[in-house]
Amino acid sequence: MRLGNVRLGGKPSWILKARPQERLIDGSMQGADMDDRHFAPAFRQKGVDMRIGIDIASITLKRQANILVLVAGDSDFVPALKLARREGAQVILDPLWQRTPPDLSEHIDGLRSGFRRPGPMARPEAAAG
Repeated sequence: MRLGNVRLGGKPSWILKARPQERLIDGSMQGADMDDRHFAPAFRQKGVDMRIGIDIASITLKRQANILVLVAGDSDFVPALKLARREGAQVILDPLWQRTPPDLSEHIDGLRSGFRRPGPMARPEAAAG
């Protein structure tokens, strides 16, 4: 697991949640009906992909592991995965039941999930209105 730096996402620093946005668009809610519950801070975690890519390269080049399991679904990891496989490591991807981009699928040895497939979940913003 890797942590990055949390930063405000720039301008705007608050974003409208998905459900209230849908309700505004379909006309079932008016702007005057909105309050703080309908917004979320626009935080973004930065630098995580780069740190994980460096970890993959370091672990592979130091021969610290023969099999790497990456829990992600982001094509940003393709260069690190190419290096790992060229160096003889096997790469298993767990995309958390999300679709895997073709360029990422091309650079893995296996696809599986260590987590149960999620069932229908209540959306948190639905309670907000």
